[in-house]
Amino acid sequence: MSRPAYGGGGGGGDLPAVFPDWSPYQDLESAARAYLRDPDVAMEALNGVLRGASVLGFTLERFVNEVNGVWQEVAICDGSRLILWHGEDVPPDDGPAGSMTSSLRVVPVSTVSEVGCRRRLSRNPTGQIRVDSIDVYLLLSSLDEGVPGDEAQLPPRHDALRFGKTLDDGGAGQIARLEEFARLVASVVGRPTL
Repeated sequence: MSRPAYGGGGGGGDLPAVFPDWSPYQDLESAARAYLRDPDVAMEALNGVLRGASVLGFTLERFVNEVNGVWQEVAICDGSRLILWHGEDVPPDDGPAGSMTSSLRVVPVSTVSEVGCRRRLSRNPTGQIRVDSIDVYLLLSSLDEGVPGDEAQLPPRHDALRFGKTLDDGGAGQIARLEEFARLVASVVGRPTL
């Protein structure tokens, strides 16, 4: 199954609706090269911040939307920081064909005030339980930027990082890897940094 190619960043032809599975790869670079459309852009940005730090865990996301084309994300935990890379195709009206944004964000783990993980479970007729989906959020002590002009109408709320995987979007391997990432971040929240 494939979706029509977006005129933005992916070159010619159709983009697959289901991307290769990154979950078997334990090292970040191999997983990124297997899964992301633009692994060189992502790894250049991430390596500039990592500078030899150990990657204790990571999760990857990629999808195609009808407005901006390909959207990609990498989230890494090195024990003291969350390092997030995001790449997204630029809409045709915002730049020349093939343009994309590449964004990097570094969040100290000390700013994570809460880690939440919700799994949806199903039971088959024999009673065996499987995980159908997982939703993870990391609540930060920083405030959400919100929409300009809405400050008077809405009370400020804390910023949050959200990640999700389902059997249809990622499969059992990526669900397990996202849960592993959530447990890693939860294990370092509140501990003294090195």
